[in-house]
Formats: sequence, C-alpha cells, structure tokens
Amino acid sequence: MWTLFWTFCRIGALTFGGGYAMLPMLQKEVVEKHHWATDEELMDYFAIGQCTPGVIAVNTATFIGYKYGGILGGFVATAGVVFPSFVIILVIAAFISNFAHLEWVQHAFAGIRVAVSVLIVNAIVKLWKSGVKDWIGIVIFVVSLLLTLIFDLSPIILIVASILVGIFVKREKKTRKGGDEA
Repeated sequence: MWTLFWTFCRIGALTFGGGYAMLPMLQKEVVEKHHWATDEELMDYFAIGQCTPGVIAVNTATFIGYKYGGILGGFVATAGVVFPSFVIILVIAAFISNFAHLEWVQHAFAGIRVAVSVLIVNAIVKLWKSGVKDWIGIVIFVVSLLLTLIFDLSPIILIVASILVGIFVKREKKTRKGGDEA
C-alpha cells in the first residue's frame, strides 16, 4: 500500500495541468513500471473517470487503486494523488497575494502553461495510438472533434454517443461475420 500511496503522491505532485497532463506519468508508472493495469485498462479508467462526477485525476487513481488493492487500495491511491495538491494549495493560498504581482511569478506561470500544453499533446498522441485503431475510430474522432468545436457539447454526450456507435458497429460486424459463415 505504501508503494501505491507514494506512486500516486508523486504523480499528484509532479502533474501540473490536471488529469490530461497526468496521463503520460500514469502510463509510465501504472502500466510500464508497476503493471497495475494495461494500456487499455488505463484508457478505460481514464474515460470512466472523465464521465463520472469529480476530478479526473482522483477518479482514475481511485479506479486503479481499487483494481490493485480493493477498497483500501482505492482509498490509498486517492489519498496519494490528493495529498500533494492539498499541501501545495495551502501554501499557495497563504502567500499568493503577496507574490502574484511579481513579474518573475507571472513568467513562471506562463512557462508552466506551455509545458502543460506539451504534456497534453503527448497524452493525445498516446490516446490516439491506443484508441484509434480502425476507420470507425477515425470517424468517431473526427465527428466528436467537429461537434465539440462547433457546438461545445458536453464530453458525457460525446462519450455516450461513441459508446453506442462502438457497440452498434461491433454488433454489425459480428452479425455480418456470423451471416457469412452460415
């Protein structure tokens, strides 16, 4: 349990920019280093974590912790990912009004925003590689992207619609395969 807590504590402490920015670290720590989940499971946990109420990072940590160590594991991973933010927010809240006007602080935040953008692009590339594997994946991606850009739809609507399309397409493929064999 200590390894679980410490792993998620490091992820929580070193991931600036929220849930999307933590994906590369999750993949490295959870999948490659500790083998607590596969790439596919991690993507499933991340997708479910995005659909459920709350913070993506916390939800994903809870799912991974639960898979690894049951209820206690879920609690430990969640506590680990939240702990650094809790401490950092307390410290920042105590001092931010004293330093926010300083030019070097504003430049530091600008640099952090750029680095977070790079982490998000990296996460997108990894999501693309593991999630878009055929023409229907490309179609779902393009349609979802366009709907998001044009109509500003809720991610929940897009995910539910993508689930339904995926189920329908797989069922149709299976039906055609079964019909071809008969």
